Amino acid sequence: MEVNVLNISGKETGAKVQLPEAIFGVEPNDHAIYLDVKQYLANQRQGTHKSKQRNEIAGSTRKLHKQKGTGGARAGSIKSPLFNGGGRIFGPQPRDYSFKLNKKLKALARKSALSYKAKENNIVVLDEVNFDSVKTKNYVNLVNSLNVANEKTLLVLPAQDNNVYLSSRNLKKAKVIAASELNTYDVLNAGKLLLTTASVKTLEEAFAK
Repeated sequence: MEVNVLNISGKETGAKVQLPEAIFGVEPNDHAIYLDVKQYLANQRQGTHKSKQRNEIAGSTRKLHKQKGTGGARAGSIKSPLFNGGGRIFGPQPRDYSFKLNKKLKALARKSALSYKAKENNIVVLDEVNFDSVKTKNYVNLVNSLNVANEKTLLVLPAQDNNVYLSSRNLKKAKVIAASELNTYDVLNAGKLLLTTASVKTLEEAFAK
């Protein structure tokens, strides 16, 4: 798939870049995408939720009333889950939600997500992106020039660039990552995928390994 290369002003440079069919033209595997996104979201969970069971509640263990003859249920102590302020039955406990996936499956999921973006013509290739200073206005001008200000954008750089990253950090619909950090969730969550010619080569080298 051949794509015209634009500059940061949104104008064509006259150059074209070939998006590798092995990465941007595969038959998408929806189940691989589902598993990879599920793993990504699961790994974001802290798993620190906790409720107290009856043995952890501070309170008296005195038996409230005699066992029989009251017409009500048996009650051992005020810490019973049946009373307000008592322990919780089968409440949440700290746990690790993460799980593992095969590297080949994760690679297939990323290629499937990139192929979907290519089929929908939601990929924009730039010659390069670099800012002299950290200014949100610089990134705003970039997305305005590309006519993608109203869409979620994911800018993939060949390597981490603090000036570009910090300039985009205050914008809700913008995200900047290095090519080595590319994941299926971010690709699908973005409306437009912004690549540079260097990041296309970096992705090609990464998937070739």
